[in-house]
Amino acid sequence: MFYGLAANCYHDAMPTLIAAPTRVEAAGNKPKLIDEYVGRVNSAHERLSIAHMRSPGGWLEPGQTPEFDEFTVVLRGTLRVEHAGGVMDVRAGQAVLTHSAEWVRYSTPDADGAEYIAVCLPAFSPATVHRDV
Repeated sequence: MFYGLAANCYHDAMPTLIAAPTRVEAAGNKPKLIDEYVGRVNSAHERLSIAHMRSPGGWLEPGQTPEFDEFTVVLRGTLRVEHAGGVMDVRAGQAVLTHSAEWVRYSTPDADGAEYIAVCLPAFSPATVHRDV
């Protein structure tokens, strides 16, 4: 059966269990936990990445101008997103989309930090995040 473009790759495939994430190193002024479930590191996927993030209160990372779109769903706390046009606070139960080639900087201003899921399309890569120096 043909179900569109995806069928070209997966029409006879079986589901693949991803038994556990891989912990990857995070940028920023304080330790942040990044557990990648899908992406270049854990599953060798380059089309997208999915990671569970937990950052402490007061965490701040360098600004970046990535070559990927990033969809972020905040599960707990507040994620601050600085961008060329200002600042946006994204709270638990909300989501934000940052666009490829757009400068952004993420931080967690609240004392309790934040927990969120980030989906990057294409997958996150240190070579394509273009962090400020």
